[in-house]
Amino acid sequence: MTYRCLLPMVLLLCFSTTALSRSYSLLRFQQSQSLAECQKLLGQLPSTPHHCLEFRMDFQMPEEMNQAQQFQKEDAILVMYEMLQKIFNILTRDFSSTGWSETIIEDLLAELYGQMKRLQPIQKEIMQKQNSTMGDTTIPHLGKYYFNLVQYLESKEYNSCAWTVVRVQILTNFSFLMGLTGCLRD
Repeated sequence: MTYRCLLPMVLLLCFSTTALSRSYSLLRFQQSQSLAECQKLLGQLPSTPHHCLEFRMDFQMPEEMNQAQQFQKEDAILVMYEMLQKIFNILTRDFSSTGWSETIIEDLLAELYGQMKRLQPIQKEIMQKQNSTMGDTTIPHLGKYYFNLVQYLESKEYNSCAWTVVRVQILTNFSFLMGLTGCLRD
């Protein structure tokens, strides 16, 4: 009797693992496509005027992000979700002084929202497990980094040069996000 129950359980475990790995493959593909679209949209915004070069600043991306390709899947998802959420929040601020196209920003926000929506169920599941991970230390550092970006925008009264500097930072963030997406391998 025990052996009859064992076979279905083994098969169920095999299929659930296969389904999960397929979902990671699909998630990796979807995130990569969406991030590429975000980069394209951000690239369509007006580029840096030369007089804005003096506004440049080093916001110090957390050091852990330089080893993003070494993150575990769970860590990568937590960090990606946090980054996307913070970028989304920044882009909903007052950018009226930039002359940026509202349509492009709306499309960019829609892409970011779609990415967060895909990551959210997995992110919640990881958070419920409450295992100590590399993401636990990286996320507070990211919080400080994004706080500094917002403080910078506020201190410059959301002027176009400040937004240009932040736009470059966000483009760099998309490169980090692409690296994190690579961690979602099977």
